[in-house]
Amino acid sequence: QVQLVESGGGLVQPGGSLRLSCAASGSIFSPNAMGWYRQAPGKQRELVAGITSGGTTNYADSVKGRFTISRDNAKNTVYLQMNSLKPEDTAVYYCNAVRGGELRDGVLRGYWGQGTQVTVSS
Repeated sequence: QVQLVESGGGLVQPGGSLRLSCAASGSIFSPNAMGWYRQAPGKQRELVAGITSGGTTNYADSVKGRFTISRDNAKNTVYLQMNSLKPEDTAVYYCNAVRGGELRDGVLRGYWGQGTQVTVSS
């Protein structure tokens, strides 16, 4: 049984910062790629950022230069540092982990966390 446990969401003012964390646990689970998707009301779930065990990263164009993804392979934990947050970043953020390959926008597979709400508002 694989579990992804997220933390770090909340309410922040525009221009502020938040850091999300996601820890994966389960027997003999070593995901090749981990990362974050988000889903705003009425919109499709979209990739925010992904990182492989080798450190290769990919980001949505809308967050490049503002968000940074990192990973602790020994702990099977992935982090998303979000800076310069905008109201349009408001969404439920879902942690995702896959055994092989990379995270891709429009491709929903693997294991998912329960989601954490990020609200950017003054």
